[in-house]
Parts: sequence; C-alpha cells; structure tokens
Amino acid sequence: MNIPFNKPYLTGKESQYMHEVLESGKLSGDGAFTRKCHHFFETRYGFRKSLLTTSCTDALEMAAILCNIQPGDEVIAPSYTFVSTVNAFVLRGAKIVFADSEEATPNLDVTKIESLITKKTKAIVPVHYAGVSCNMDVLLHVAKKHGLYVVEDAAQAIDAYYKGRPLGSLGTFGAFSFHETKNIIAGEGGMLAINDDQYVSRAEIIREKGTNRSAFFRGEVDKYSWVDIGSSFLPAEIISAFLFAQLESLEFIQRRRLAIWNLYRQLLIPLSEKGFVKLPIIHADASNNAHMFYIECRNLDERTGLVEYLKSRNIMAVFHYLPLHLSTYFRDHHDGRYLPNAERFSDCLLRLPLYCGLADDEVQRITDYIHEYFTLRA
Repeated sequence: MNIPFNKPYLTGKESQYMHEVLESGKLSGDGAFTRKCHHFFETRYGFRKSLLTTSCTDALEMAAILCNIQPGDEVIAPSYTFVSTVNAFVLRGAKIVFADSEEATPNLDVTKIESLITKKTKAIVPVHYAGVSCNMDVLLHVAKKHGLYVVEDAAQAIDAYYKGRPLGSLGTFGAFSFHETKNIIAGEGGMLAINDDQYVSRAEIIREKGTNRSAFFRGEVDKYSWVDIGSSFLPAEIISAFLFAQLESLEFIQRRRLAIWNLYRQLLIPLSEKGFVKLPIIHADASNNAHMFYIECRNLDERTGLVEYLKSRNIMAVFHYLPLHLSTYFRDHHDGRYLPNAERFSDCLLRLPLYCGLADDEVQRITDYIHEYFTLRA
C-alpha cells in the first residue's frame, strides 16, 4: 500500500458548483462564486478586502506593486522559504536582505530584523511556516517604528491565528495559497488580503490589468480605461466554485488534519524524548492549523537515510526549501552573512504525509517505520 506525501481532498460539491458555473455561461472571473468566497474571507477573518488571485505568487506580486517597490529598495525576508516570497519583490527591482530562522522554528528570527534595516528598507515579509505564526508583536513594532510595509506570506496559514487574530490580517497585506498541497485547495489559486482601506481601490485596478473595470461594473464610472500598471491576476470562475466547496467544509477539514497532526506527535514523542528527532514547536501565542507535520533529524545523513528507508516501504516523505541565500540565482548577491538555522533546517527538516484522507492506521504505520529506522541506527 502506497502512502503519498499529499492527496487532494474533495468534499463532493466541487463538481456540482463547477457545473453550475458552466450552466451559467459566466466563466471568467469575479462571478457569483468569487463574490461568495470574498464574503466568506471578509466575514470570517475580518479582512478589509479580499481578492482571489490565480496563485499566492500573484498575490505577492500585487502586494509588491502596492508597496510601490522601486529599484534599489530593500526588502527583508527569511532565507528559508519558497522563491515566490522574494521573487515578487525582485521583479520590481528590490534588493533582498535575507534573515535567518529562529533556532527553534523555521520562522524568521524577529529579534534580528532591526539590525538589517537601512535607509533603503521598504518592507518586511514574514513567512508563517507550517501555518504557525511568527512573533508578530515584535515584528509589527519594528515595522511601525521604521515606517515599513508588512506583507505576510500566509501561503500555509489559512485558518491560523496569532493571539486570536487571523494570520494575514496583521500586516498591511496577507497572501494566501490554495495550491493542492494546502489545507483548502483549488488546484492552483491564491488570495490577497488588504488590511488598509487606502489600498483597496488600487488593488482592484492592479488585479484588473491596470484598469478601473471593477469600478465600472459597480456603476461608479461610466467607462473604464487604463489607469495604472497591473496584470491579469483574477482566477476563472470555475476555480472560485471549486474553492467555495472547500470553504464550506473548512471545519471538517481542519478537525481531521489536526487529529492527524496530534496523532503523529503522540506517536513520535518517545523518539523526541530519546533525542533522535525534534518535533514542531507551537508557541503559546500561535494556533496550529495542522498544515504540516515535520520532524527535525540530527543531520543530513540521518535525514537522507530516513527518506530512503520510508521510500523503500512505499511511504513518501519529503524535505523542503533550500536556503535562498545559497541559491544559484542569489548567492553572488548575498552579503556573506552565515545563516546557520536556515541551513540546518534545509539539511535536517523532513515533512511527513499529511492530508485529510490519511487514516490513523497509516499514521501508525509511518511512525512505526520511523521508530524502526532509528532503532536500527542506534
């Protein structure tokens, strides 16, 4: 029996809602299901405005434009993240200043941010790794002190909170992903949350190819025209229909994922107590949306061996990011600082299968093999 790393969960209503879109004849974006999704996010999480996009990458690119990033501006971001986090700002001409991760978690070390700020710094982009919040009190204080934008990369953080406040609602902007590996999916897809009213109108324009088309359809102008830069960031209505079916089952999906996460933790605590692996840490101020369960091995050799051991038993476990400051594209642009925690997580972190359809006995099987692997190496 094969256990993949991920298996998309379907609620059963996706095809029904997609068929409704086909029958309606309105296939392009910003139809009835897009409006339903926007209403859901704004009502449940209190975003001032939510705008669906074709990906989290697009949401981040919109945020970079809204921050008015110019060539030579500096943007602080973690090195241990996906390339989209920073590529959105590089496309606008920014210089990326990479921050290290915390020692205990892959999230950026907010205590080091202020030392990285210069006169050219324009924004900070925290990534809520595995849906677990960064220390946003410290980060927001530093950003306010220096007049910086905060763009939350909340790609993994749907339905996650910091001190009771939804992630994505704390910064100037929040960017979300609905890729098939996320908790709530649309195949591909994303969303930009705008938390300051002064950016709402321009965000709509940027999303609609730089035109005021949205205002035209609301009857606010008698014709629409090209008024700003932008691109075609809005998704087709069929994607929104798929997404809305997922949102209707959010509570069930989250409960099941959390049950799996807790079972993993329960079964792996003995290995952690013996010092073979480290388990995820959920800080007291953060919630756990069960996006990911990972373990931290002691070194690269052990992790490589464990990946192969599980693979030989038809279980797919995968590592995650390579540090962006050491990437082929950026290494010649990095300022030379050693980022030990980012490099350690890159070498040692291993993600285990976690999806809504993963059965308890499959979790037991996975963890039994992990125990077996370390017993054999002891």
